Amino acid sequence: MEMEIRLLKPLAEIERVQKQLTLSLLKSRETTATSKHLKALHVHLIRTGLHQSSYAVGNFVAHCATLGSMGYATQVFNQMSEPNSFVWNTMIRGFQQNQQPEQALAFFDQMRIRSIRPDCFTFPFVIRACANLQYFRTGRCVHAQLFKICLHDDVFIATSLIEFYGISWDMMTAQQVFDEMPVKDSVSWTTLLSGYVNHCSDLKKARQLFDEMPAKDLVAWNTIIGGYVKVGDMELANKLFDQAPIKDLLMYNTLLGGFAKHGEPQVVLQFFDKMPERDVVSWNSAIGGLVQNKRINEAMALFHRMQMENSKPNEVTLVSILSACAQAGALDVGRWIHSYIDRNAVDLKVVVGTALVNMYSKCGALESAQHVFDCMPDRDVVAWNAMIMGFSMNGQSKNALELFSQMRREDVKPNEITMIGVLSACTHSGLIDEGRKHFDGMRHELGITPKIEHYGCMVDLLGRSGLLEEAYKFIQDMPIVPHAGVWGALLGACKIHGNITLAELAIQHLVELDPEDGGYLSIMSNIYANAGRWDDVAKVRQLMIEKGISKLRGCSSIEINGEIHEFGAEEKIHPRSKEIYEMIDEISKQLRIAGHAASTTEVFFDVEEEEKEKALFFHSEKLAAAFGLIATDKGVTLRIVKNLRICADCHSAIKIISRIFDREIVVRDRSRFHHFKKGTCSCGDYW
Repeated sequence: MEMEIRLLKPLAEIERVQKQLTLSLLKSRETTATSKHLKALHVHLIRTGLHQSSYAVGNFVAHCATLGSMGYATQVFNQMSEPNSFVWNTMIRGFQQNQQPEQALAFFDQMRIRSIRPDCFTFPFVIRACANLQYFRTGRCVHAQLFKICLHDDVFIATSLIEFYGISWDMMTAQQVFDEMPVKDSVSWTTLLSGYVNHCSDLKKARQLFDEMPAKDLVAWNTIIGGYVKVGDMELANKLFDQAPIKDLLMYNTLLGGFAKHGEPQVVLQFFDKMPERDVVSWNSAIGGLVQNKRINEAMALFHRMQMENSKPNEVTLVSILSACAQAGALDVGRWIHSYIDRNAVDLKVVVGTALVNMYSKCGALESAQHVFDCMPDRDVVAWNAMIMGFSMNGQSKNALELFSQMRREDVKPNEITMIGVLSACTHSGLIDEGRKHFDGMRHELGITPKIEHYGCMVDLLGRSGLLEEAYKFIQDMPIVPHAGVWGALLGACKIHGNITLAELAIQHLVELDPEDGGYLSIMSNIYANAGRWDDVAKVRQLMIEKGISKLRGCSSIEINGEIHEFGAEEKIHPRSKEIYEMIDEISKQLRIAGHAASTTEVFFDVEEEEKEKALFFHSEKLAAAFGLIATDKGVTLRIVKNLRICADCHSAIKIISRIFDREIVVRDRSRFHHFKKGTCSCGDYW
């Protein structure tokens, strides 16, 4: 970088050349490459005396701002005896560009204290700093100063004011500033439009302004389309999209994201395929939309297509597809994603690591979940919660509580979600004293005020343990109004222990709180059926018919070779239905030989006992298990996901199936895991 200087030149000429060299270096963008260049430039400034030149220091500060070295810039600034407004403005702009609005305002205050007159280059960054900090009163004071020095009409300052008032939800003043501008450019029009769209969600005013715009640039089109997407009006968003004279990738992605959130999966895929170009945001929107709509197989297929088209997934992609695997219990695909992360040396950051822990936990692979957890270099409270909840839902309550103790030893502060995991662990194993201790310790030891979910966990714990009267009194003593989940927990406990009196109390509240949920009435029917009160069963069923309520369809899924197969009770739509039903016949024969007697009390249809037994054999989890037995090799673990709680007969039958066919069968129902192996279940028949 040194210019060769002939030694024969006069000293004055040498100094002149050095100053020219330094100024040219300051102008050169190449010198912003590293902090090492900054130090070299600083040396030149001092040697040439330019460290007192406002022009030179101002450009030096701009280089510092680009590198994020505003601390260094401040040191150089403080060495100046009389910095002018150019240097002050550059410092304020540098702080604002580096997300240090407090420092920007502090320098603005110092500038005025030293009687340096702010100008039209000062105020836009000061106003933005007020907006970033939500210092709305300060921003209004700055606006008042602008009137005193007659700068309020400057187009750049006025546009900053429009943005400020938009962020402060004062669109009336923003509109007034806009109306009083003698000259309006496209940026000022778009800034006001953005205020109506993004800060006030006033699409009526926004559309009126958009239609009045003399020239609509790409930013304006993106803003108004994004506004309609934001409120879920995809019809108008799509109409404007078709009208837009120019379309960029952002506009395509905005509409795609709207379809993913508010539209049908098929529409998402059709629009995605028509896009002229795609980036990782496009892929993430399409995959995320499919995951949201539980179209897991299609989401996974799109992820594989993403690989084939050489589009590199990012953290959002991986978390989204891992979420899909967690929902579906797709362990094979989840393991493949994990191997992809390892092969591509993706950092095991907190978000990705937590997604892996969650995926393995919800697929019932606790050893893998714990391995990932132990290997994470950094773990926040969300990661700890995922592992605690993983242990809890898989019936490893002791490990969940030990991990909670370790969490506290490592000074990670538990939150409300942590305590749901801890209390659930106590519930799944009937640890009454432990549950009481942790519930009481929430407020006194951790400073966490129990929420309705924590009260629900305690009702579930007490009720499942047979302490129904105590559970009911606990509800009555609650300081907050119990919601459907609390009464539902009591109703579920009444079903287990056959307490009809409390069940009838619970169902009265549930019908009032959630009249559209047929699941509670179905449970009440089962309670009456278990007690042999068939007239009451008929009354409940008649009530369901009158209200137009039907029981939620039970379905189960199983992953085979990376593909999810879903089954509903008594369905025959699977391509291998004939083989599946032949296997069901074989299973029923083996169960009879093993002495299994079907539990038909919960089948409350008015049919013969033989027909009730037949209905039980075609429950969705049994169909999934039958398919797993014919579609996998001997010894392969079967992993089934069910959307409802597993029934007593299926639980009893699958225990025997695991022994007869020498298979480990893992079933995840609505509330927990059941690991069946050699005729036993990990829940110890307590669920």
